Amino acid sequence: MNRIVSVVLGLLIIFMVASSTLFVVDQRQFAVVYSLGEIKEVVTEPGLKFKLPPPLQNVIFLDRRIQTLDSPDTRPIFTAEKKSLVIDWLVKWRIVDAKQFIRNSGTSMRNLETRLSPIVQAALNEEVTRRTVRAVLATEREKVMNDVRKRLEEEAKQFGIEIVDVRVKRVDFSPTITESVYNRMKSERSRVANELRATGAAEGEKIKADADKQQDIILAEAYRDAQKIMGEGDAKASVLYAEAFGRDPNFAQFYRSLEAYRSSFRKKSDVIVVDPSSDFFKAMRGAGASAAPAAPRK
Repeated sequence: MNRIVSVVLGLLIIFMVASSTLFVVDQRQFAVVYSLGEIKEVVTEPGLKFKLPPPLQNVIFLDRRIQTLDSPDTRPIFTAEKKSLVIDWLVKWRIVDAKQFIRNSGTSMRNLETRLSPIVQAALNEEVTRRTVRAVLATEREKVMNDVRKRLEEEAKQFGIEIVDVRVKRVDFSPTITESVYNRMKSERSRVANELRATGAAEGEKIKADADKQQDIILAEAYRDAQKIMGEGDAKASVLYAEAFGRDPNFAQFYRSLEAYRSSFRKKSDVIVVDPSSDFFKAMRGAGASAAPAAPRK
């Protein structure tokens, strides 16, 4: 029984020792083999690997994939025009030399990002301060990113990393400048709106004046034509009256008397006091009408 237990224990020890000498390297990782605290080997090929059991040798893994470093804070940067800009950026990087990376930053990527951030910010500051706001925002934005990347490539070698890309995510004015720009844009828009209103009002008055002029012309021409037509009608009527009255003078006298009566008694309230025997009422009296005075008629 003791012999069986000894065999099992022996096999277990052998298994533990064997397992401590084997490790698997993933294709997304670097495997750094330490021998008594010093870097002995960096394994870059994936697969099953061998090493000495601890404490003779230990293994640490580093991520070899592309990492992203975002701007930790938004500090204002002054352009060549002394305008304050707030720029958010990001840097894509990855480890290419594991030994150099560990010598400068240890095994923590946080240490590397802490040291790399001010370098990126300094390079960006130097590029932005040489350019105007227009250049940073539009005309030379791509060049700014490329120049920052070139500056970082030399600095990155001492960290054992490679700079894959540098991007400017956002460019904005500082809050005080933003308020000033907003107020200036608001004033400019108000000025343009007032100019358009004034132009519209002037055009409206011009159109109205032209319409009034056309109205006066049309009314004047219509009145002229009406007077002309009325004159022609009166002339024709006079000719007709003259011809009719020339043919029968008694009828003409009778017609004039009727017109006089119509003009004198237009309303029921009209009153005229006159001698009924006068010639004014001659047409209203028959041949046998009495000559005695009569009451005034309404």
